[in-house]
Parts: sequence; C-alpha cells; structure tokens
Amino acid sequence: MSMMMMSPALDARVLVLNRGFQPVAVTRAARAFGLLCSGAARALDREFRSFDFSSWAELGADLDDDVIHTPRMILKVPRVVVLQAYDRLPRTHVRFSRQNIYLRDNFTCQYCGKLFSRSQLNLDHVIPRSQGGRTSWENVVCSCVRCNLNKGGRTPEQAGIKLLKEPKRPSWSSLSPSLGKVPYKEWLPFVDPVTASYWNAELED
Repeated sequence: MSMMMMSPALDARVLVLNRGFQPVAVTRAARAFGLLCSGAARALDREFRSFDFSSWAELGADLDDDVIHTPRMILKVPRVVVLQAYDRLPRTHVRFSRQNIYLRDNFTCQYCGKLFSRSQLNLDHVIPRSQGGRTSWENVVCSCVRCNLNKGGRTPEQAGIKLLKEPKRPSWSSLSPSLGKVPYKEWLPFVDPVTASYWNAELED
C-alpha cells in the first residue's frame, strides 16, 4: 500500500457491505485497499464473485474502471467490498466526519452551488468559531476554496451570501445512495430496496 502512487482514484467511493451483504458505509478507495490488504474485506466483481487482494490484483481493468498505478502493477478500484468479520446492521447514528459532511452536501459548495472533487472542498463554519459557532452538523458545510476565502471570518449574512440549504444532522438513509443517484451500477443490488431484498433474503429449505 505504501508503494501506491498518489492518484485521484484513491478518493473514489467504495460501498462497504457487512457479512450479510448489507451496506454499512461508503469509504474511499485508499481505505478499501487497506481492508483488502489486511484480509478484513474481500472485493466483489460485477458477477458477485469475491476476491482477496492477491486475486483481485490479477484481474484486468476495463475502460470505465478507476485504476491505481503502482511500480509493479495496475490495480482497478473495487466498487464494492465485503467485510469478513462484521455482521452488524448499519449504525443509526451517523458519525460526524469530513467524509460524511461531503456526502450529506453531495460534494457541492453550499454557497455557490457548484460540484467539486473532494480535494477541492473545504469545511466552513457557517457561524465562525470566533463568533461562538460550534463544530456541529448544524454549523458546518462544504465550501469551495474561493467561497471560503470570500466569506472569511463572517457569517453568510455579514458576507452578503446565502446558503443553499440549512445544514442538518443526516440519517443513514439520507447518506445511502438512493435509486436514480447511485454512482455505480455495481451498487444497485445492495442499495436499491427491491433488488437488495432479493440478494439479502434468507433462503428457505
């Protein structure tokens, strides 16, 4: 893993399933490869076959795959990984984290409304900390560098700008991709309620 070259593909989103093939998180490709290398997870391909890191590294990449180049190989980024020793259901409490704020705000600057890559976004305190603003779901939003600099240590009202929407604490369901917004077709069997119920249903004797 330490030999992987810096690549935008390391920020690609990967769906994480528990041992029962239920979605429990969305993580970055860099973290997903860490799980694969440690044996904590296996990658799924489009045919729902599972692979450990070595066997996954032997697969070829298609034109629409994100890939990571290392000095010794080209690795395609898995769209879905399955945890090997985790069978809990998704958390009802969403962790307050940078990645989850990006997901809540759909990687969109909450001032200018433009979509950006993860590396082009900052987090902004709507009410600045210098004015008593808290670091919380209700006071932190995605902001592009330009809007962040223009706003400075002021509130939106003081800076003469408006928020796209009021920031709120999200639920897990609001962070989970919904039908029509799924970024990769490989996620569909697990995040679309109809197809997910088929793949996760317990078989009867």
